Amino acid sequence: MPLQKQLISTIEMLSHWPRFRLRLFLEGLFVGIISGSVISLFRSLLEKGTIYREYIYQHVLCMGNIGFTLVWFCLLLIAAWLLWKLGMYEPGAGGSGIPQVKGVILGSVRMRWFRILWVKLISGIIGIGLGLSLGREGPSIQIGAVVGQGMSRGLKRTRMEERYLITAGASAGLAAAFNAPLAGVIFALEELHRNFSGAVLASAMAAALLSTTVCRMVFGRETIFHFGTLSVLPLSYIWLVVGVSIFVAIGGWIFNACLLRTHLFYELPFFRNDYMRIGFALLTAGILGFVFPYVLGGGNDLINQLYMLPLSLQFFLLLLVAKFLFTLISYGCGVPGGFFLPMLVLGALLGGVIGILLIHGGIIPVQYFSNIIVISMAAFFAASVQSPITGTILIMEMTGSYEHLLVLCTASMVALVVAQIMKGEPIYDTLLQRSLAKNKPQISATDQRHLMELTVASGSVVDGKYIRRITWPNHVVLIDIKRSTGEVLPDFDTRLYAGDYIYVLTDSIEGAQRIRDMVELSEAKNV
Repeated sequence: MPLQKQLISTIEMLSHWPRFRLRLFLEGLFVGIISGSVISLFRSLLEKGTIYREYIYQHVLCMGNIGFTLVWFCLLLIAAWLLWKLGMYEPGAGGSGIPQVKGVILGSVRMRWFRILWVKLISGIIGIGLGLSLGREGPSIQIGAVVGQGMSRGLKRTRMEERYLITAGASAGLAAAFNAPLAGVIFALEELHRNFSGAVLASAMAAALLSTTVCRMVFGRETIFHFGTLSVLPLSYIWLVVGVSIFVAIGGWIFNACLLRTHLFYELPFFRNDYMRIGFALLTAGILGFVFPYVLGGGNDLINQLYMLPLSLQFFLLLLVAKFLFTLISYGCGVPGGFFLPMLVLGALLGGVIGILLIHGGIIPVQYFSNIIVISMAAFFAASVQSPITGTILIMEMTGSYEHLLVLCTASMVALVVAQIMKGEPIYDTLLQRSLAKNKPQISATDQRHLMELTVASGSVVDGKYIRRITWPNHVVLIDIKRSTGEVLPDFDTRLYAGDYIYVLTDSIEGAQRIRDMVELSEAKNV
């Protein structure tokens, strides 16, 4: 759609805001249905791939037939070649997919939605199905996002509306991946869009609810994680929750630091191209399939077995180290797949180690072992991603432990504070910035022009100031202001207040980032 028509359409939408929000809600329903259907197919094929892989290792290769083993490893190398070719065909489908979606919403990245859709599906099924320590949630979020983008392109919507639909699709993706609709909504608002406006909320919630409904029709209503009988942790142990969260947050900080440095390993002279990197990761998976199959795949089955395993400190430490190293190897090779689920597994294993030490030390009874695991997952996620609300709601929905809201909130907030004290950066933001620095996107001047919805933060540069007294960046136009008391027509004598939703048009990525920092960050953070 030409820029002039987009601007006219956007102004018309803002002038008929209730009708626009209703349209977004209805479009979110369709995004949810389509995303839920595609992701259900993705999950089904991944589950079948996991079953076939386990059968091959347990009933075919275990016989010790050298011929079968050689054929299997040759197939792994062929799969590596196919993944390499698919990655060259569509680089935007590589890795987790969440940083790419964040970049699109911020206006700094462009996605070719249809190519990413089918490449992500095929590559994710091959890589994760063959045992790489990658999760389905990153691909699911990106698949949902490109479904939203595809609907926007098909209906010829404006770029502002397209970002709403992409956010809705991402919400549907996480909800469908983990059977967690509320977590999908909160993740889209807190981590991706970072805006709790009614327009974002309506479309994201509609998409998450419908995608979850579709997935539950296929997979049932059971939660992703099962811990048998999960006892309620007494409030007298709240001090213990704080202590555990501090140690786990340090583990999350170490995970981020190592994940961001995996490229140093794959830059060794031995790895002359991407094919050798992918081949190495798949061959490692093949070897682990013989000697230590517990760490293969995303790891949700491993979490479900933790409470039934013997409380052996050595075994849990071995699981933790092996899963940690194999996750770095798997993600670093660049194959489509996320580290969201492996991150939760690492948190659970670290919690298992801490729980065993506490039990052996006589500090807690064995019945609270699973509680320590659940608390550690929330803390590890909050320390790595730095989205504590999402971490709390996600773990609560994935475990069905709704009575543990207080301890999960405590764990997430303590972990967030510890991560920020250690100057840790949110992992997805850091990955996005690194990707933009390495591969500067080639975006036309027309495509860089877009209208953004921003929320005035308390204590920001513009909070409480008249429009005429604000030093706006060049080539920025303030189009509309929406306030709880009603719509405000902007002029020089209008004062902005915290909580206002403002709509600005920019003509560059740099200008968009500057105005976002002015409006949505406090002055202390801008210094």
